[in-house]
Amino acid sequence: MPDNTQAVMDSVSRFLDRQHGLYIDGQWCESSADDRLAVYNPADGQQISSTADANAQDVARAVQSAHKAFTTGAWAQRLPAERERILLRYADLVEQHAEELAQLETLEQGKSINIARAFEVGCTLNWMRYTAGLTTKIVGQTLDVSIPMPPGAKYQVYTRKEPIGVVAGIVPWNFPLMIGMWKVMPALAAGCSIVIKPSETTPLTLLRMAELATEAGVPPGVFNVVTGRGTGCGKALTEHPLIAKVSFTGSTPVGKSIARSAADRLTRVTLELGGKNPAIVLKDADPQQVIEGLMMGSFLNQGQVCAASSRIYIEAPIYDRLVAGFEQAVKSLSVGPGMDATAQINPLVSRDHRNKVAAYLDDARAKHAELISGAAGPDAQGFYIPPTLVINPDDKLNLTREEVFGPVVNLIRVADAEEALSKANDTDYGLTASLWTTSLQQAMALTPRIQAGTVWVNTHTLIDANMPFGGFKQSGSGRDFGPDWLDAYTETKSVCIRY
Repeated sequence: MPDNTQAVMDSVSRFLDRQHGLYIDGQWCESSADDRLAVYNPADGQQISSTADANAQDVARAVQSAHKAFTTGAWAQRLPAERERILLRYADLVEQHAEELAQLETLEQGKSINIARAFEVGCTLNWMRYTAGLTTKIVGQTLDVSIPMPPGAKYQVYTRKEPIGVVAGIVPWNFPLMIGMWKVMPALAAGCSIVIKPSETTPLTLLRMAELATEAGVPPGVFNVVTGRGTGCGKALTEHPLIAKVSFTGSTPVGKSIARSAADRLTRVTLELGGKNPAIVLKDADPQQVIEGLMMGSFLNQGQVCAASSRIYIEAPIYDRLVAGFEQAVKSLSVGPGMDATAQINPLVSRDHRNKVAAYLDDARAKHAELISGAAGPDAQGFYIPPTLVINPDDKLNLTREEVFGPVVNLIRVADAEEALSKANDTDYGLTASLWTTSLQQAMALTPRIQAGTVWVNTHTLIDANMPFGGFKQSGSGRDFGPDWLDAYTETKSVCIRY
């Protein structure tokens, strides 16, 4: 805990007490709608703040502000080194306010303050600085061409990368600060402007991040935040004719709807969608490494992670041993509010989501599945679900095939690696997977056969700014991260000069 604890708590309290409006054109403004959306603390179900429920008129105002900032060159026409300096200054400001942001994140989302500090803020800072560095590394090519006419003419051809325009970023509720910056930073590094819509469940940290961007020197209109429901505010944003690109992270059904709408206007899209991610454990795997790695891979942020390992296929010779190990580990987990740094399992994000996860478990019990659960949550109004193992469930159970997005993990016995591969790939999703083995030969042979955008070996859930990330099949399209990240936020222009 930092030394300035009381000062940070006071700052957080003041921010929560504000009558939050929209952040447009570098300043706070009121919504033209009167409706407000409550923000709740998942640990006790109590309201802690509220935000505006923006309508189409508000969204149009934000998009117009972003479009004006882009077309006037307030940001895009600055020297790349100047944009880089401002974005690095932005990261420094975020670091100065790290504890404040971590507490806001925990209070509105429910996650452990340890995860908020180390992962949500700490890792986000790494991504911010990595992406800021890409600002000065946008490159084109010079090309030799063979244009034959008119005879004797000479040509010089080169390509240049130009910012795509106004970006719409739609951010989910599980890691709002981090995933928000995965959209803001590449857009700004490429020279675009952006309008972000956080989840109505967790809007607070991105509103604070917009303020800090202005303080860092990002010009008005370049980074705008509108808050509201997806069906109103979100739909108006993704369908606005001035939006050149949509970057969406969320459920597969909503992603499909956005893709259909974008197709009508040929709007560029990057979609990071759902996952039902398998882990394949071979009989030669290190049991302790498997249990430690997949406990984190499965229960990080209460399983509210798109990359979480929710289907664990274990070869028969070590199945019983690993089930016993997982049972012991799950039953040892402490459960409590996110602000309690000793609690290992925290509440889910909302009452509705808790009820959705509980319905999956009720359905499994009704169909006679064997469930092993850890400790229940505190005797309060918080949104808790105990960490749960489902022992060798039927392949047709809803929680076996659908993304539960909670602290629920299936432990499934398989005869051999071939059966594990067949079952792992038998899904509409293809976001991530992991393989657990001590054999490098097995790892090299099997990873190409796993249908997923990211495959880990002897680890799970770990990602890096320099490592492209995205899904196969219905887990999305496009890739975030990596040295080519900004390609998704630029257009390639060919220039042909006759001389």
